[in-house]
Amino acid sequence: MTILNEILDYNHKFVEDHEYEKYETTKFPNKKMVILTCMDTRLLELLPKALNLGNGDAKIIKDAGALVSHPFGSVMRSILVAVYQLKAQEVLVVGHHDCGMSGMKPEPVIESMKDRGISDETFETLSYSGIDIKQWLQGFENVSESVAHSVDVIKHHPLLPSGVPVHGLVIDPKTGKLDLVVDGYKN
Repeated sequence: MTILNEILDYNHKFVEDHEYEKYETTKFPNKKMVILTCMDTRLLELLPKALNLGNGDAKIIKDAGALVSHPFGSVMRSILVAVYQLKAQEVLVVGHHDCGMSGMKPEPVIESMKDRGISDETFETLSYSGIDIKQWLQGFENVSESVAHSVDVIKHHPLLPSGVPVHGLVIDPKTGKLDLVVDGYKN
């Protein structure tokens, strides 16, 4: 059985048994916050528990490394939509220790792409189009500095209204312990 078939079979029973009822909420976050965090599998359940979040409490955006890599990319757009349309009043950027983006170099990723069939011509086309694939795939060296950088990009975005606190935290993916990097109430 494929992963997709397992999901669809489970979903059929989930809906049939009305399991969804215990998760009913609105599209507006109860705690009026939007969280940018990493897509790391260890954070799927740990992060909400460590932050005392239940279903419907926050908008959660997941991105490799909790990075705002472009001020007008989809991550920043999602944050702005949460603030302007979904009643979020605070932003949290939550990175984590032992992140896959920490120390990530683009060359092994590019080699892996080539091994899986992406041609040199594709990379040449991207380069010709002004896309620096190595910069785009570059990780970071220090998670706290990376979180602080993402906070800075968000906080100083020309479309973010003034007065929106933007906090930065780093979570331990084993224990859930949070370290404060940026207190958005003080900046």
